[in-house]
Parts: sequence; structure tokens; C-alpha cells
Amino acid sequence: MRVGNSVRMLGVFLIAVTAFWISFEPIVFPRGPATPTFQTPTLHLNLGLDLRGGSHIVLQAKPTKETPTITNDAMDGVLRVIRNRVDQLGVAEPSITRQGRDRIVAELPGIDNPQRAIELIGKTALLEFIDTGTQSLPQGAEWKDNETVVLPDNKTTVKVPKKVILTGADLVDARGQFDQYGRPNVAFTFKSSAAKQFEDYTTKNIGKYLTIVLDSRVISSPVINSPIPGGRGVIEGGFTLESARDLAVLLRGGALPLPVEVVENRTVGPLLGRDSIDRSLRAGYIAIVLVALFMGLYYGAAGLLADLALGIYTLMLFALLTLIGATLTLPGIAGFILSLGVAVDANVIIFEKVKEELRGRKTLRAAVGTGWSRAIVTILDSNATTLIGAFVLLWLGTGPVRGFAVTLILGILTSIFTAIVVTRVFVDATLESSAAGWIQRLGAVGGARRAPSLAGGAGE
Repeated sequence: MRVGNSVRMLGVFLIAVTAFWISFEPIVFPRGPATPTFQTPTLHLNLGLDLRGGSHIVLQAKPTKETPTITNDAMDGVLRVIRNRVDQLGVAEPSITRQGRDRIVAELPGIDNPQRAIELIGKTALLEFIDTGTQSLPQGAEWKDNETVVLPDNKTTVKVPKKVILTGADLVDARGQFDQYGRPNVAFTFKSSAAKQFEDYTTKNIGKYLTIVLDSRVISSPVINSPIPGGRGVIEGGFTLESARDLAVLLRGGALPLPVEVVENRTVGPLLGRDSIDRSLRAGYIAIVLVALFMGLYYGAAGLLADLALGIYTLMLFALLTLIGATLTLPGIAGFILSLGVAVDANVIIFEKVKEELRGRKTLRAAVGTGWSRAIVTILDSNATTLIGAFVLLWLGTGPVRGFAVTLILGILTSIFTAIVVTRVFVDATLESSAAGWIQRLGAVGGARRAPSLAGGAGE
């Protein structure tokens, strides 16, 4: 085998090994390169809601006195805050999109506590630090308007002006933690400008109450014992560890500019997701086997080389999806199967061009070179319109549609590479071996084509 072909074959081998390692991670290095650990190869792809199970939540924004008309800017703000909160939950590859004028759809794959997710997503989470002077308010008391507070018994009212000093918008960070007695609380940090304002206020109001309020409901009402410099403080309110962390998530994500309510909540169970995976994978396996059989039976040795290239194509596609963190959905699996057909189509075009050259009495090597050159233009042209359509779906689509488009685009680009480059490397390597005659048989595939003749030609 020539040196150039040897190098190309080595390159293809390294690509296949790297793609397999990225996709299935048979070896991991938990404590550095010196400590390799072998594990059962498992495909590491994020699964979408339809495969993994999870929650499908539809939220509808509500107008307020301050914002009587729901605008695009307000909805964009709601979308941004909800995304921040979901990111804090650690949900893998959530899908959060607008639906119509005033709705937002949140798909949360693998969420194990849907009710907690709903509470976090749907809360307005407007945090306020209110000067209540000498009036201490019990936890759970609620402002009904800017002057009236209803105590937790829901009967007694107290006149307390709502003098807001700072809000959650002035925070730069919030974290759940434990105090010195092991009780959960929430530590917060103000922005630099608000920190100076907070220090000045606490310096001037020692002995008075600074009431901390979330969505008009009192969390705690501590007395100011000394100035609080540095813009740091804690919120105490009989938290559990989970509720402290949830409040920190809400504060880090920011307050919703509009209140929202849940109008739909569907849970996709893991059994349905498992069944979908099994059926989809079965369809994929059947498609791969049928395609491989067709190529091998119809094109012989050249078809078997194309099948080997298709195996590398599959590994490369899985590796690319893993690297970009794509989410595999049922439409995504459909995109993979469709791109597999595209990959086969590229090989068919190449082999048909080579057959034409062989029937034109060219040598085997010249037929392969010319056939591949002619096929490249056809392959690029035939895939250009599909790529354009897929990019439009990626641009305008949402949720599973985008998953389909991503898989299809990567599949088409990978199939072009494997058909033009990988299959060619295998064929060139075969031409330098004793098996070259098997490639020569392409010229006989499908029988010889005869040029049409005219009945009763001239000269009769």
C-alpha cells in the first residue's frame, strides 16, 4: 500500500476510534490521565422529553395594574427569568419557548419533582426590603395594598406603610447555607451601589425593623442591631435546606416582570419514554440492516466498503451530537434515519458514475478517479436544497423540530464526508490489493446498457 494511502487509512482509523470514545466513553480518567478506568460502553446523549420523560408545563402571563398590556418586551423578560430559574435547577437540555402572545412552554426532561419545578417557575419572586419602623411583623403576614397588612390569621389587619428600601433587583448573588447552629438560611450580596445604600440605611436606623418580603408576604422581620457594611446579609425564616436553596434560586434568577399561572401541566412517564426509545432504536436498527444488505448484495465488494463507511458515519454523527450537547428526540431519530438514506444515496451516485466510466472502457483506477470527481458535484447539488430546508427548520422551529433539524444537518454533512472521503480511502486501499478485481465487477452490476436504436435506419 502506498504511503499516502496508508496515512489516509490511519487517519480514518483514528477518526473512528475517537468518535467511538466520545460517543460511548469506554475509558474515563476520574483522577487524571495516569488513572484510566474502563467501563461498559454506553451512548452518552441527552434524551428529550419524549424519550426520557419529564414535565411539559404551559404558563400564561397575566396583566397587572402597572402593566395592563402584555408587550413583547415584558414576555421576553418573563422568558429570560424562567430560563435563569430552570438553569439553576440543573435540568439537562430544557426547552423553554414562547407560544403565541402571552404563553410560555417549558419542557423539562428528567425532572424528578414536577411540583417543585412548577412552584419555582411560576413564582413572581419579587423580594423587597421594607422599612417598617418600630413595627415587627410575623412571618406569613401579607400586604394587601401599600398601607394595609393582613396578619397570618387572615382576620387582623395592621396599618403599615410599605416603604421599600431595596429589592431583589439590587442583589448580585444569593446562596443557601447553614448558620452556626446548623439552621438553613439564605446569604445574599448586594451590588456595589446598593451595598453603600444598605450600609447607610442600617447605620441610621439602628433599633428599627427591616422587614424582608417575598411577593408581598413577610419572610422575616429582624431588628437592626448594628450597621451592616459590605452589602452582605442573611435571610432567616425557618427554612428547610430545600426551601432555602429554592429561595436562593428564585433570587438569583430575578423577579418575573409579569405574574404567570400554570394552564397546562403534563407529565411524560419514563415507561412511555422507554417504550419510545425501544421502538425508535428498533426502527433504526432495521433501517441500517436493510441498507447494508442492499448495498452488499447489489454492489458486491464496493457495497461492503460503503457499509463500513456508513458504520464510521454513524459513530461520527453520534460523536458530533455528544460534543455539541444536542438532545435526542423522536424527531431527531427520524432525522438520523433520513440522513442515513442520504448517505447511502451519495454512495449510490458515486458507484453509478464509476460504472459508467468502466463501461466506457477506462482502466479501473481511471474510472474510480473520474467517477468520484463527477459524483462530487452531483452529491453537493442534491444535498444543497435539503440543507437549506433543514437550516430554515433550525431557524424558525422550536423544541423537537429543532432537534430534527440539527440531526439532519449534521447527518447530511457527515454523510457527504464519509461518502466522498472515507469510502474513497477504502476503495483506493482495495485497488492496491489482490481484491481489486472485486471493484472491477462494478461495471457488470445491473447489466450492460444499450444505446437506443432507430427502427428502419438510413440505408435500408
